[in-house]
Amino acid sequence: MSSADIAFINTCKSIIEEGSWVTDEKVRPKWEDGTPAYTKKKFCVVNRYDLSKEFPLLTIRPIGIKSAIDEILWIYQKKSNNVNDLNSHIWDSWADADGSIGKAYGYQAGVKHKYKEGEFDMIDRVIYDLKNNPCSRRIMTNLYNFADLSEMALYPCAYSMTFNVTDGKLCAILNQRSQDMLAANAWNVAQYAALVHMLAQVTDLKVGEFVHVIADAHIYDRHMPIVEELIKRPVYPAPKFELDPDIKDFYDFTVDSFKITDYQHGEKIDKFPVAI
Repeated sequence: MSSADIAFINTCKSIIEEGSWVTDEKVRPKWEDGTPAYTKKKFCVVNRYDLSKEFPLLTIRPIGIKSAIDEILWIYQKKSNNVNDLNSHIWDSWADADGSIGKAYGYQAGVKHKYKEGEFDMIDRVIYDLKNNPCSRRIMTNLYNFADLSEMALYPCAYSMTFNVTDGKLCAILNQRSQDMLAANAWNVAQYAALVHMLAQVTDLKVGEFVHVIADAHIYDRHMPIVEELIKRPVYPAPKFELDPDIKDFYDFTVDSFKITDYQHGEKIDKFPVAI
């Protein structure tokens, strides 16, 4: 059983059995027909994954790992806020006529900041510190810029990474303010685990623990039957994960730098509605 299956199933069970319904008419998200999108939620979910043992990829249904990695490269490598630079269409509903999602995600990742050592954007500063200051407790990214929130199509959900080197292993915490369990949980876990692998490789570190902290973990009302069926499915061992060992520059990674083998999984689920 994959650690991703354990975390997903346990979190969903906890939400279903112990969670609180959010049915206030003032909820922001809506379904395509304009109906309020209600949720059942748990506050502050923490899931831990040991990347040195396995890659956390869900097996109860297939996850498009290359599309997930493409999005993480879109944010942190391309530093783009335009959906035309992204191969999937997951952000199309939030984009304007030119494809922009405003000053969100990749835009924030590309903003340069002044340090005594020079000017760096967030990810370049992380790489610099992992190479030169691995004992630092200040190695972070943060996409939640209050000054620019009014110009973002959607406030960042997964907004902050904190990195920590422990016994020569790169460990990381992902802070997420909101998590749609069906649409995004397995996707986010896989792509940020991949990001930790990439950063570890280009800074000559091993991978360690990846911790995912979710403030509001929820299941939408129209997703509930799908999730209830999913968590009853058989589970399989985690697949094998390989990263091209010849790549030493973060900006040389592509989706083809990743290889997933022995990925046994359940059936694909039908297309489901996404609240906007």
